[in-house]
Amino acid sequence: MYRTREQRGPIAQLYRDLDVKDTASAVSVILKLRGETCDIDCLYCYEKRKEVPGGARIDAAQVRRLADLFRGRPLAVELHGGEPLTAGRDHLAAVLRELAKQPSVVRVSLQTNGVLLDERWLDLFDDTYPGLEIGVSLDGDARGNAWRVGYDGRPVYPRVAAALRLLGHCGRSVGVIAAVTPAVLGRAEAVLDHLASFSAVNAVSFVPCFDAGVERPTAAPGERPPASRLLQRSALNGRAGPAWAVKPQEYADFVLAASAHWIHAGHFARMKLEPTVSTIRRLRGLDTGFCHFSDLKCDHVFTLYPDGRLGSCDELPWPQAQLTNLDETANISSVLAEQRRLPLLNEGKALMRRCVECAYRIPCGGGCVATRRRYDDRGDQDAYCDYRMRMIDGIAALVSQPAHPAGTWCRMVRWRPRKPNSMRDVTGFVARWDAVSVSRKPVRLRTSAHGNINTVGLPGIHEADDLDPAHPQWHEAIEPGVGPLVDVVTRDWSVVTYDSCEGHAYVGLDVATAERRIGILPRHSGEYAAIAAALCRAMTTAAPALPSSVTATAGRSELTCETTGETTPVLDLALAPTPGHTWSEYFDALDTATAIVSKALADVRPTASGECSCPVPSASPPVVPGEPA
Repeated sequence: MYRTREQRGPIAQLYRDLDVKDTASAVSVILKLRGETCDIDCLYCYEKRKEVPGGARIDAAQVRRLADLFRGRPLAVELHGGEPLTAGRDHLAAVLRELAKQPSVVRVSLQTNGVLLDERWLDLFDDTYPGLEIGVSLDGDARGNAWRVGYDGRPVYPRVAAALRLLGHCGRSVGVIAAVTPAVLGRAEAVLDHLASFSAVNAVSFVPCFDAGVERPTAAPGERPPASRLLQRSALNGRAGPAWAVKPQEYADFVLAASAHWIHAGHFARMKLEPTVSTIRRLRGLDTGFCHFSDLKCDHVFTLYPDGRLGSCDELPWPQAQLTNLDETANISSVLAEQRRLPLLNEGKALMRRCVECAYRIPCGGGCVATRRRYDDRGDQDAYCDYRMRMIDGIAALVSQPAHPAGTWCRMVRWRPRKPNSMRDVTGFVARWDAVSVSRKPVRLRTSAHGNINTVGLPGIHEADDLDPAHPQWHEAIEPGVGPLVDVVTRDWSVVTYDSCEGHAYVGLDVATAERRIGILPRHSGEYAAIAAALCRAMTTAAPALPSSVTATAGRSELTCETTGETTPVLDLALAPTPGHTWSEYFDALDTATAIVSKALADVRPTASGECSCPVPSASPPVVPGEPA
């Protein structure tokens, strides 16, 4: 029996080792069909920066050998490059036919720049591998594609757009990989609309150009570099990074703007958007095939080059990522042994240690190991983690209040899941809250020696009846310390609270110390948006006046109905100890902090506008080749 994610160690929950016995878990194999050989010369191309010999081709015999090596487990194969179509029709047909023969191959995709795509290629795909999934690289509109040029330095956008129109005319569906560079910043809505205008496009994946560490140009053969390499040289700014690079927070803002528009414009009905969809799935506790959010990371991703080099993910630096040579490898156990000894993979796995205690570890999944490693080498891994958290916070807001996208930009109300967090009958509780005239039955209330009020009178988390303000025992059921907060939101704001705690030290007990908090259960998404914005305004007002040992936080979470299993978006307000301060200092100042926050809450009201105190990012002017950064 294989261990579940919960049973595995904390790092293994984020980065799973390849297990020869676990044949149910798929591996991804990237076939660099032509190595770095390509018919265009994108200025930001990471494959050409590896500066490896080009010109060779992966052949059908190597595909057969690869299938033998991984026999017994599912294989997802991606034909990649360089440009795979430069291998030629007959050669690519032979490779596809070989892949079609292999029972372990469960998925084949082809990533192309689209320049060579025509009806003959599409007919060939139908004849050799009808289920082939096609991905096209296109960075949005013509302006966004400024960095994608031919060796002559001229844009290739018109040819790629023509290929997409052909695909639509032929009834094909394709995914688009779009690099986020300064040429698209501040224009997420227009870029997404443009991609959606192609009828063939049913998926878009926005990937960041986190290339701040690129300081030197890609090598060019001969003494006279092509126009494209001259453009690249002009875009390099030494240690300041190239002009096509974006910062993590810029990418987060772009993704959030695109996500909000994806929902508002209705594009979600026919078009998948990444990393948005994977983030939503992880927020809901579902798995995803996107390795940046999954535990199937670098140990489950392989890259094969035409010369037989077999290594890990192609985004990792080569040759450090090379494991072995295809012709010199007997079986999967040999690959596993090479993985265990490879310093690069061990270093990448070690980066997950900081994720173990992170509140975002489940929706984030640890991110991309290759990118995290680059930021770690520069001593700036916090920038990578901060962008992941910002993106998750914003998308969590969109999921909770899709009709009110302004919450996407709130930096005060963050994703703060509580586990466990459930109620016997959520819908019935809200209905009873608003039905003031309905009679209420008496309940049993017991108080522990530490001030907990529940049905058993014991410290810690125990069952307590769900009461409402119309219940005769309502005030008796509220722990005194948290009473002022509960009074403001239930009386002045007229909203539903589903939980509250005054905070407990539990001195001498083996029970975790509890902070002061209240849980708010919005009746609908509109009220949710209004409450979240009001919490932001109140917290912003209260923050400067709070004692140094106490911090007010507002969090987004979900409440599970024990009767139906459904989840409802909720909001939590907590007073937490400020990092660097002791629990004793916290409790000494807690009542003072409660009074300050209660007044700040009383001075605001949830409103339909849903405006909070956080600024909306402004548009950025595009940076294009030949212009100063």
